Amino acid sequence: MVFQYTNAFVTIASISYEKLVNFYSKLLEQKPVILIPNVYAEFNLVSMRLGIFKPKNTNESEFEAISNDKPLCVYTKSKISLCLEVSNLEDAIAHLTALGYPPSGNISIADHGREIYAYDPDGNRLILHQGKES
Repeated sequence: MVFQYTNAFVTIASISYEKLVNFYSKLLEQKPVILIPNVYAEFNLVSMRLGIFKPKNTNESEFEAISNDKPLCVYTKSKISLCLEVSNLEDAIAHLTALGYPPSGNISIADHGREIYAYDPDGNRLILHQGKES
């Protein structure tokens, strides 16, 4: 049997639904293509890829699960990042900063280009990435 799919998308759950929809509307500079108030909003991105990566040793603690004392209750730090490839990293940083969510660290150099971490209003990780070709 072959596993077949026709499309893929990522969803983010948020108690602060309106705040997050507003943030992504401004970040992506578009309105949702599907909007069910207080229920669901969907944005069409240029392309969607799934990247699986091993974090650097210095960032591993950000990806570890945290459990509390209650049985069967585990809080997990996000293992998924929304990676947005940009043509100009400095412009993207300026855009996020203007929205009130500046990246907290410095630009890092990876084999595939330059990148920086930022976070949306719910604390979901965004990776802004500029490839070597840009």
